[in-house]
Amino acid sequence: MNRMLSRNLLSTLLLLSVLAGCSARNTPAPVVESNSTVAVGSKVKTEIKSDSYRVKKGETLYSIAFRANSDVRSIALLNNLSPPYRIFPGQVLQINKKLTKASSGKGSSQTSTKSSGTTSQKSHNKAIATDKKAEYGDKTSGQKANRNVPQPVKPFSQKIRRWQWPAKGKLVATFSTAPKGNKGIDIAGRRGDSVRAAADGTVVYAGSALRGYGNLVIIKHNDDYLSAYAHNDQILVKEQQSVKSGDVIAKMGDSDAKRVMLHFEVRFRGKSVNPLKYLPKK
Repeated sequence: MNRMLSRNLLSTLLLLSVLAGCSARNTPAPVVESNSTVAVGSKVKTEIKSDSYRVKKGETLYSIAFRANSDVRSIALLNNLSPPYRIFPGQVLQINKKLTKASSGKGSSQTSTKSSGTTSQKSHNKAIATDKKAEYGDKTSGQKANRNVPQPVKPFSQKIRRWQWPAKGKLVATFSTAPKGNKGIDIAGRRGDSVRAAADGTVVYAGSALRGYGNLVIIKHNDDYLSAYAHNDQILVKEQQSVKSGDVIAKMGDSDAKRVMLHFEVRFRGKSVNPLKYLPKK
């Protein structure tokens, strides 16, 4: 009899412990990719796939373009934004719509109709200057008529003369082209290790608004290339700050990651590319 009571009591205690364990977790356990230490759910939720997006506090046009895997100039053109691309919380931006000649021409005709002759002329001159700077080295018609001195044409692809490794440490994950694959490389290290700019450029984002990237720094190197540095413990630079290759921009950490490491990405015209194709071989 005592033995039967002991068995029943043990069964009851085991059942209670199982129920307590189930109620303790309110959210599903994170799924981690085999080639990355970042939760898959976090990566997916940070991407923007809709045609429009409402700006949140702390975001820049560069961080939004980064999430949308798009060139910042394409989004700026869709929304009639000019450098330095200032946006504000609550503003609704068009993101993934394709810009057609008809739509771009429509905006120009409306502007010229509403404007006076003087204003129209100023807008026309400004548009020519903007087109020359914004396009990938395309030569705009009308430049010879408006300028006596021929302007140099930028090369189609603006290459970076020299890249350098952003941190010292073991390479623990590499680039993947899979739909949910790693969009960069992961370098393991110790908390507080220096994170350095991989090339000269300007900081266009420094913050933690991008879920899955933790404390993130994005550097614009030229009109073609951006680099991103994620999971930092501390950010040591500010937006619009100019940096040189090798400058310490952050301290390594594990914000939004499962281990202390640097997640490093290179974007070419908004698209993720393999950083190992640019970094010097070890």
